[in-house]
Amino acid sequence: MSSIGTTPNRSHLMTDFETHKSGTPEAQLPASPMEFIGESPSLKRVLQQVETVAATDSAVLILGETGTGKELVARTIHQQSARRNHNFVATNCASIPSGLLESELFGHERGAYTGAISQNLGRFEQADKGTLFLDEIADFPVELQPKLLRALQEHEFERLGGRRTIHVDFRVVAATNRDLQQMVNEGRFRNDLYYRIHVFPIEVPALRHRCSDIPKLALYFAKKCAKRMNKRIEKIRSEDMAALADHSWPGNIRELQNFIERSVILSTDSVLYVPVEELNRARANTRPGMRTLAEVEREHILQTLRETDWVVGGLHGASTMLGVKRTTLLDKMHRLGISRPRC
Repeated sequence: MSSIGTTPNRSHLMTDFETHKSGTPEAQLPASPMEFIGESPSLKRVLQQVETVAATDSAVLILGETGTGKELVARTIHQQSARRNHNFVATNCASIPSGLLESELFGHERGAYTGAISQNLGRFEQADKGTLFLDEIADFPVELQPKLLRALQEHEFERLGGRRTIHVDFRVVAATNRDLQQMVNEGRFRNDLYYRIHVFPIEVPALRHRCSDIPKLALYFAKKCAKRMNKRIEKIRSEDMAALADHSWPGNIRELQNFIERSVILSTDSVLYVPVEELNRARANTRPGMRTLAEVEREHILQTLRETDWVVGGLHGASTMLGVKRTTLLDKMHRLGISRPRC
């Protein structure tokens, strides 16, 4: 394990920031805000989907675990669209109290409620000719979903306390880390609203499903943090890089970024000090046999498919045994990376 202040033999070091294994200069990596780092097939698939849908005005639903970069995908869609010169307005539906969300989104007139001393333009009006990003859409209150649906379909609404219909030109991009289809089945999310935002779904992969990108991400975050702290970090030990790549990162890219920032703070020379013991402790604190919900679901679907000889639909197919629609099962298989073996 590495120690602070010790410079190991160069043979044990990863290539420095000047060049990655692929030979791509670090300086040529994408700059903020489109910081997509990596070359894994799953990331390339996301970028291709972004490029495809950005040229349209269609609604996009971005799916993925917390910390995978869903807002970055939304911002990139906006930047690659014809609306790039207008506002990108982000709203986290989970962070605004339900009693204030209607006013925040649709605005209010003076005197609409106690404390409304002036007219206020909501997020929809702020996003006129631009993009409205609705993060954590699964937390949108059920009682407000009909008004949201009308605004998305008709591009019109009334401010809170107002009677005049406001017409706004915007593009909507929504995101969630939850299973909206399941919420629809349980009556916790309107099915017509779900179909309105589910025009073009994009699944952002978890970091553990694109572990080949971890070395490039680690180098990128180390350089970025070091520059901000006026430090010079040039190298990462190969054994430390292997430990980073082997970690499951349940908090995804956000967790990796915070861990690398802490590593830069602890570093006293040009070699990044990686507190591997923290990763080992986190692994040790995980109860034996404990798996994520996605891993459990994936294994259950795989087992069912094997029992049905990979027949998805029909009376005796896997979708019937699992109690879901054939299209729902196919969507889950795609998201979980399940495909029939070639042999």
